Amino acid sequence: METETKPNKEKQPPILFNKTQAIIKRANKLLGGTLVTYFNNTRGSICHDDVLALYELLEKIGTQQKIYLFIKSSGGNGQASLRLVNLLRQYCSEIVAVVPLECASAATMITLGANEIQMGPMAYLTPVDTSLTHSLSPIDRDNDRVSVSLDELTRVVRLWQAQNGEAKENPYQELFKHVHPLVIGAVDRAESLSIMLSKELLAYHIKDDQTQDKIASALNAKYPSHGYPILYEEAKRIGLKVSHLSPEINSLLLELNELYSEMGQRATTDFDDTHAHGNEILNIWESTDVLVYYQQDKDWFYRTEERRWISLNDVSSWRRVAKVGNKVLKSVLHIA
Repeated sequence: METETKPNKEKQPPILFNKTQAIIKRANKLLGGTLVTYFNNTRGSICHDDVLALYELLEKIGTQQKIYLFIKSSGGNGQASLRLVNLLRQYCSEIVAVVPLECASAATMITLGANEIQMGPMAYLTPVDTSLTHSLSPIDRDNDRVSVSLDELTRVVRLWQAQNGEAKENPYQELFKHVHPLVIGAVDRAESLSIMLSKELLAYHIKDDQTQDKIASALNAKYPSHGYPILYEEAKRIGLKVSHLSPEINSLLLELNELYSEMGQRATTDFDDTHAHGNEILNIWESTDVLVYYQQDKDWFYRTEERRWISLNDVSSWRRVAKVGNKVLKSVLHIA
């Protein structure tokens, strides 16, 4: 007699609301202000939906004199960064960015809109030169579109010209064989946009145009790598208002990061070689008595002939956990 095999129970990421809230309350006392936290796991990114998620959180905590913004992110959409700072400015008079670890690319842009940046011993910012993944971008070995940056394209052309001397060949004729002309045009436009966004963000607290130009130009053109770590002393040299994060606050933020990393772990349930289900928290916003997060929740199917995974039955959504009185209420946020 054959026995039926029960399907694997779908794994769920943990929601550590009580633990994170305890740390946030301790941090609020030490800071003498309100802590707002923003965390991306390694596959999350800053996006326009974050603006609506942040609005839900700010409506819960109300207007504040000063907001301390903890950021841990590898970047994302720079235009979303501008919208996030603009929204925060409507709920507080002053923003202080508290950065214990990675704060890269579009996350660095968010710090440009803060009155002050407090950096821990492991903290770093990065350049904000824009790279983008275009619908006509080159394809990698896994059949996925790759990102292209203007700095990379410029260096290819410069290297071509240096090696070919006075040769009359146009380097773009060869470059177009690998990168579509429309992608090059889009990346060039994105570079101009990046400088403009940087200046708009700095204008919230720096009124001098020359200072804005100096900082924006440095962050967009000075560094040879998009991921170059801008540490405390370098951030100070380019004109950013930075200070050292106190050891007590840094320790609390590292504890929060550990809990958020646990929440953001990949919870994949494998049914067989070609079918799986993925549950994963990508973006997290939190402050006193409220947590808003985006959870990816969908089936995955491996299409062998294309050598890639495709998603099915996608019920991913923003979700909220809020403390109301003595109750902790959970709900789904319908953000589109």
